[in-house]
Amino acid sequence: MTRPITAAVDGSEESLAALDWAGREAVRRGLPLRVVHAWRYADQLATVDRGTQQGWASDGVREAVRAVAERHPQLAPAVDVVEGDPVHALVRAAAEAEMLVLGSRGHGPVVGFLLGSVGRQVIAEAARPVVLVRAGDRAAAEVAGRDVVVGQQGDGEDSAAALRFAFETAAARGATVRAVRAWTLPPVFAYSPGSLKLLDDAGGLEPYEKQALSEALGPWRERFPDVPVAEQVEMGSAGQVLLAVAGRAQLMVVGRRAHRTAVGARIGSVAHGVLHHAACPVAVVPHE
Repeated sequence: MTRPITAAVDGSEESLAALDWAGREAVRRGLPLRVVHAWRYADQLATVDRGTQQGWASDGVREAVRAVAERHPQLAPAVDVVEGDPVHALVRAAAEAEMLVLGSRGHGPVVGFLLGSVGRQVIAEAARPVVLVRAGDRAAAEVAGRDVVVGQQGDGEDSAAALRFAFETAAARGATVRAVRAWTLPPVFAYSPGSLKLLDDAGGLEPYEKQALSEALGPWRERFPDVPVAEQVEMGSAGQVLLAVAGRAQLMVVGRRAHRTAVGARIGSVAHGVLHHAACPVAVVPHE
């Protein structure tokens, strides 16, 4: 089954940038484009019936879709205007998509994403990759010389989904994958005879981390032999190391292992930090 690239549109400048990004990516990958708008009936508008409100929502989406279709005449976007809870609607849309593309608002620790907390919950619960796009995003940023940056951690299995997404995207764009692995000194009590032997065989902590990154990339280099790869191992927290190279990225890819709490799913600290502070589009890819 061919999955579409799905863009969520709510009429905001951010969501229109997300729609543009999704349209370009659909053309590059030869995939269909789907546009989803989730809306709720505003019963406080007592003089406006449900049908009229739905018409308003549909008219706004059609206008946005008309603009992207004019830029990409080879696309025939499918449009779905869905009434109901936005989180449920967008999580369902993500499950049926190759990726879900959302708009994200400005930088800083206080700002939210598309539809505020709804966007954060969608990222945490979606079964497929979710891409966040800023309002100022432009096609000119997707040029040769700017990397698809992907964070790698653990062994190859831990980062397999994020690495696959990064290599597929780079192959479609003719870009370089920059694979970044961050490491820190573990506490003394974390060492064991087995771990000490592994480190000794590798020649120390940094060589061990470089070897781990190279081994994780091996299968993807074989699968995508034409994609150039740059390997980068840095000491520091994963979030800080990734943000340090964000300026050279046309796309940042991070893995996501959702954490369940009493108040719902939450994304990890690395994905959270990158989403807030990276200026480029960010793809959050759930672990397999």
